[in-house]
Amino acid sequence: MSQPQSDKKILCKILKACKSIGSIESFAERFKINFKAYRRDNSPTAINYLKGLFFCEKGQANMERMEEEVSNSEYRAYQQFISNSSWSWEGLQDQVAQEASLLLEKQKTRNNLPIGYIIDESAHRKKGDKSVAVTRQYAGVIGKVDNCQVGVYSSLVNHTSATIINERIFLPKTWTDAPARCDEAKVPEECRAFRTKPELALDMIKQDIARGVSFDWIGGDGLYGHNTQLCNGLDELGCFYVMDVHKDERVFLEEPAFSIPPSKPGKGRKPTKLQPNIESIRLDKLVTSIADDSWKLEEIRDTVKGKLMLLVHKQNIWIWDGESEKAKKKVLIITKTTDIKPKIKYSISNGNLDAYNHKEYAYFVSQRYWVERSFDNAKNELGMSDYQIRKWQSWHTHHAIIMMASLYITTQLIEHQKEVPLLSFRDVRILLVTNICATQIEMENKAKQMHKRHKKRQADIDISHHKQKEKLKS
Repeated sequence: MSQPQSDKKILCKILKACKSIGSIESFAERFKINFKAYRRDNSPTAINYLKGLFFCEKGQANMERMEEEVSNSEYRAYQQFISNSSWSWEGLQDQVAQEASLLLEKQKTRNNLPIGYIIDESAHRKKGDKSVAVTRQYAGVIGKVDNCQVGVYSSLVNHTSATIINERIFLPKTWTDAPARCDEAKVPEECRAFRTKPELALDMIKQDIARGVSFDWIGGDGLYGHNTQLCNGLDELGCFYVMDVHKDERVFLEEPAFSIPPSKPGKGRKPTKLQPNIESIRLDKLVTSIADDSWKLEEIRDTVKGKLMLLVHKQNIWIWDGESEKAKKKVLIITKTTDIKPKIKYSISNGNLDAYNHKEYAYFVSQRYWVERSFDNAKNELGMSDYQIRKWQSWHTHHAIIMMASLYITTQLIEHQKEVPLLSFRDVRILLVTNICATQIEMENKAKQMHKRHKKRQADIDISHHKQKEKLKS
């Protein structure tokens, strides 16, 4: 029995996408200048390392497995390339950031949606105590304290496309206070001072502005939105931001005045600290007092479970750092899901209240989802956490190649998603490997498997959307 014509057409589109996936070699050629160390061109090893990241499954993208999976590759060459060679990982990161910016700018001209620059951190669980910056610290990947390394990352995001463009490794005080450990891991002298994650984030923002990276707003979670130094730094740079804050953040509903209270009779200490003339309020208390008609229901985007619908509230508030003579006027954005037990998110912006409507502010807030997905993709499909390296340089060289690999797949996704709408990050990796390694028959079988998955996924999406519509009707 022959397949329906529509299925045949879709299969043809998947096969066409498979055959037209850009070659790794031609992609890597653009970055070749960064892989030179003196007179030696490390491009062949860089290409093999890229292929190793694509070919190896999650948990196996280390140099030993790469040597097994990639023909004409050698463990010692990988080790030299990642740990000891003097090729320019800084130059590679510069070029990746600039090309990612151009890629998303082109997409912005098509979809007319703003580009976000999102700060986030990610942990990589590791054993032992020799790997640079490893210590017992909070690992968001498992939601508890564990032995791990933590990186602070910046990503560009437009609509559903997101890719990592910059990074800093977080050196805990157990490292900055231990010169011998830093010596062993070859941490440069100028990088050994303790720096908070928001300080590292501000460094990246300044660097990417200098690189010419284009974006419309900056986002981050509560760790960054709560940090006065970072937010003041963004104000000074003239950067518009929409940052999440925690529910216990205190704000003023009108502009407060500050003064030093008069001394009380007796021998007590003379007051020296400024005090506001009105009380501040916690955000989780404020949200309970917001009238129903102050919320606006907005449709944000399509999801696999139906439309993402958010109740959105925005208003002016004032925040105070506890020392300045004036509080700063900001915009508070609260988003709330429509579930029986709604998920509430609080965000603060240095924009103007009326510069963006409810839906636009909610879009800024919700775009962090795609960046979190980009971390999942980098870890599950590119071996971002699978490295077995110890030195400072190794961390950065590995991450530079990861960013390059992520940019490659993001480029292919944008190029082919119109023809194959349900194409995923993993799908592109599978198509790439198939195109390199498979016979025509194997390629056709992979296309059939992918089409079957997409068909089932689309059916699930249709059912979810139908249920949501019925629910809204009732």
